[in-house]
Amino acid sequence: METSDEALAETAATGDRDAFAVLLARHYDRLFRLCFRLTGTGADAEDLTQDICAALPAKLRGYRAEARFGTWLYRVAVNAAHDRRRRAASHARAADGWGDWELARQATMAEARTGLDWLGTAMNALPVDLRDTVACTLDADMTHAEAALVLGISEGTVSWRMSEVKRRLRAMKEQEAQV
Repeated sequence: METSDEALAETAATGDRDAFAVLLARHYDRLFRLCFRLTGTGADAEDLTQDICAALPAKLRGYRAEARFGTWLYRVAVNAAHDRRRRAASHARAADGWGDWELARQATMAEARTGLDWLGTAMNALPVDLRDTVACTLDADMTHAEAALVLGISEGTVSWRMSEVKRRLRAMKEQEAQV
């Protein structure tokens, strides 16, 4: 009989490396996919996933099993992505005064991003709240109720956001067809 994630998390929180390894084996790929959708690039997703995994042993001590382990882990990922965005915004504000060199560097980075496939580009065009909702519901295969719990919003808001995402993606596709 397979040990539940919740039982493994409780055991891993006490320092059991084997339990921690089983949890990572079960959830790493899904966690990476969620991080990819939250960040938009493979390199950033790898960094974020590794940061989460490195911090997870300490965070497990705070896991209270009020939600499924997977739901709790996705909430940790969403919070980590938000923290990373805030840090990046702070760094961008600090770099504003660097003059032409910084502007050229940012332009080069923007050109590199244009090489993404259509869906990646379309997802990045969505507001952060819509992108986070898509990442939870589609990539993490969560129900709207589970996504609502992870994102800290109501289930109805998740449903509305998904409807809004579909509407915006259709509009983007139609606009491209006209060009």
